[in-house]
Amino acid sequence: MVIGIVCYPTFGGSGVLATELGKALAQKGHLVHFITYQQPVRLSEFMPNVFYHEVQVPTYPLFDFPPYETALASTMVDVIKNHKLDLLHTHYAIPHASAAFMAKQILKKEGKNIPVITTLHGTDITLVGRDKMYAPVVTFSINESDAITAVSQNLKEETYSHFDIKKEIEVIENFVDVKRFSRKPIDAFKKVIAPNGERILLHASNFRKIKRVQDVVKIFYEVQKEIPSKLLFVGDGPERSTAEDLSRELDLCEKIRFVGKQEQMEDILAIADLFLLTSEYESFGLAALEAMAAGVPVVSTNAGGLKEIMIDGDTGYMSDVGDTASMSKQAISILKDDVTLQQFKTKAAAHAKKFDISNIVPLYEKLYERFL
Repeated sequence: MVIGIVCYPTFGGSGVLATELGKALAQKGHLVHFITYQQPVRLSEFMPNVFYHEVQVPTYPLFDFPPYETALASTMVDVIKNHKLDLLHTHYAIPHASAAFMAKQILKKEGKNIPVITTLHGTDITLVGRDKMYAPVVTFSINESDAITAVSQNLKEETYSHFDIKKEIEVIENFVDVKRFSRKPIDAFKKVIAPNGERILLHASNFRKIKRVQDVVKIFYEVQKEIPSKLLFVGDGPERSTAEDLSRELDLCEKIRFVGKQEQMEDILAIADLFLLTSEYESFGLAALEAMAAGVPVVSTNAGGLKEIMIDGDTGYMSDVGDTASMSKQAISILKDDVTLQQFKTKAAAHAKKFDISNIVPLYEKLYERFL
């Protein structure tokens, strides 16, 4: 198959899943064309069956805001015609599904039908898509897609409850390449972070308000009182400064490192003992799944789709949003001794295999084949 994948190229879950899906499809012999405004961060190595098409957005004095959606639709048309694509797979509804609809209509006038599959990922439905300025277009473009998938049952239910969707939404869960994340820790790296054998706690996100990164600092504050430990913050975003400010207020600067955006998460997760995920909402929780694949237990909220991938008491623990006292006690109980920690690590790694890429990618292939 010749497949076009339209996504955001960033560190967010939708971009990560779209890129990893494209790479996996390419390894199975399909030709995959990525269409976006810059090279996806997970598309760092050369692959013979992978192609990247950058969306160029011309700027004119007339435009206060460059019309990205129009440029995206035009690029889709160009790639579909010149590379003979069989279908388009758009990830994240805004603006990819609506741009794909425009491209489809243009091509239909020229006698070509291009199937469009839209995958819903989370905040395109639960946050941005609900804005009254976007909701009508989001609803229309989803309904005009030939197939709709959601990354969790929770997101499927949220979509039906907030939008007038007339078509069936199929759940194809997020996935993880278990083999990639099954790495031994680099001892030299670990000693730099924790020179005295401290436990290493980790949080990785885009630092948006919904991630509640201050709660991570509050949890760590309680943990480090009981257990010698360090905290790594991976990622960047608007709420990073609030986490840094709270770290200074609690005199934790010597125990917390903000390392910014990192591409090789498998190397970082390999040295971690516990992953903290304090989000107000997660449609799925890909960061938590990647942690478990690396054998890192997770202490998280019970929001959204996290209950679909976590096993409370086995892969880690879950608490209500904002209940940092409970999450602190849970973290301490996991980290208190080597035997307990190893038990959680083993169970987390075992459970992650259910979501291995080898189990999920064939579901997308089967979906594609229905439209060819």
